[in-house]
Amino acid sequence: MLLRKNAMMDTIQWRKWFLLFIITLCRTLDSINALKCYCNSETCPNNTCETDGYCYASTSLENGVQKFTFHCIDRVLLIPPEHPFRCSTPKTRNESVAIECCKSDMCNKGLRLELQPLPPEPTGTATAWQVIPWVMGLMVLGVCAAISFWWAKRTRNVMKRGSRPLFQGEDSLCETRHHPLMGTATIRDMIELTTSGSGSGLPLLVQRSIARQIQLADIIGKGRFGEVWRGRWRGENVAVKIFSSREECSWFREAEIYQTVMLRHENILGFIAADNKDNGTWTQLWLITDYHENGSLFDFLTARTIDSATLVKMALSVATGLAHLHMDIVGTKGKPAIAHRDLKSKNILVKSNLTCVIGDLGLAVRHHVASDSVDVPSTNRVGTKRYMAPEVLDESMDTRQFDPYKRSDVYSFGLVLWEMARRCGGLPDEYQPPYYDCVPPDPSLDDMRRVVCTEQRRPVVPNRWHSDPILLAISKVMKECWYQNPAARLTALRIKKTIANVGTPDYIKL
Repeated sequence: MLLRKNAMMDTIQWRKWFLLFIITLCRTLDSINALKCYCNSETCPNNTCETDGYCYASTSLENGVQKFTFHCIDRVLLIPPEHPFRCSTPKTRNESVAIECCKSDMCNKGLRLELQPLPPEPTGTATAWQVIPWVMGLMVLGVCAAISFWWAKRTRNVMKRGSRPLFQGEDSLCETRHHPLMGTATIRDMIELTTSGSGSGLPLLVQRSIARQIQLADIIGKGRFGEVWRGRWRGENVAVKIFSSREECSWFREAEIYQTVMLRHENILGFIAADNKDNGTWTQLWLITDYHENGSLFDFLTARTIDSATLVKMALSVATGLAHLHMDIVGTKGKPAIAHRDLKSKNILVKSNLTCVIGDLGLAVRHHVASDSVDVPSTNRVGTKRYMAPEVLDESMDTRQFDPYKRSDVYSFGLVLWEMARRCGGLPDEYQPPYYDCVPPDPSLDDMRRVVCTEQRRPVVPNRWHSDPILLAISKVMKECWYQNPAARLTALRIKKTIANVGTPDYIKL
């Protein structure tokens, strides 16, 4: 009996050692397969990072001082995989940014990229032989410009004549039809034809040259990332969001989110292209989107009041856009669920028909269903403190799960509803931001934490709303959006369906 017990103990001990050996072997293989790169970021232990993509090295000028950056780029960030534009240096003169990627252990440590120097200024007096080539070149250029102008005018006349039948007796087969990709095509035509509506934005080859074709007209906004301009491209207005080179991560992240497959929606800001442009001193990072002359919802509500029908239309359009963001579309070209993380009236734009679109996706997170993980941007930016949910303010939210991010968006949407409802009705209130009567104009995290988490206060609902069935119904929805308990809040889809029923006789009777 004792011998049998000793044999069993030996067998168990042997199995433990064998399992420990297998685990150690797997970890060793994983460590061997991972690409090790040099990293000078504070977040990298021992100045080393590991990745399944490329080692990254870049240099740029900041306040006249050359700065070097070394890091890793994961495979999921390589867009497109065969020639990722994050690894490409813009091919312009007087470049202030140089980028290079490589794929071997610590290969980026020895890379010392050099910026292209400014061309030397000419010295001395030009001789006749030096001037003659310039004069000849200008003459040739003038002749070419005259020929181009004549050809463009002739082509325009031919196209006008070609829009009618060549012969009056011919049928429709003899008519000249304009192809949508000709000069008369709109931006929306080009996007829908080249992407079949499944993606977002123009083809990458068009995007990489669009910045040189846009004429900036006037500035329409400023933020912590940079500036927003109204520009003209192909005879249409576009909005150009210009990031500084220091905000490269924010620019790349927002462009990446906008190009998510199946993201394009009538209530999501239309993305056109992402490009970079060298202005001779530093590199600008451009994000080109649709232009809406009414501006942001914040600007619109500050200047104008709305009636009940417009309130329902605006609220429903924002809820529809948020529901589309939060929804995942399953399929070979499916769309992952996305949470905004910075929903507020300044990040919502008003279209000409008074419906709204959601913009500024720089802080958005995506849900990977296969691994049940959350893709969080690597940026130091945080959301707007005034619109932060209680669980975000007191840092009790589980950032490893995706549902808490969606519930945080719903809380912010409830505050936006309150902003819109205040400007509605026969005796509308003047515009005020949420919690205007509780915190300073630029509140700190401690101010918001005290009001929202400790005192559990919410924006005041005016008494006049109780006598208006539309405002009463909207107030019920907003209260269900800003519950202290995140699990008790409505989903974006339920909000969309509820608001769609507001104003109908059956809903008012409930």
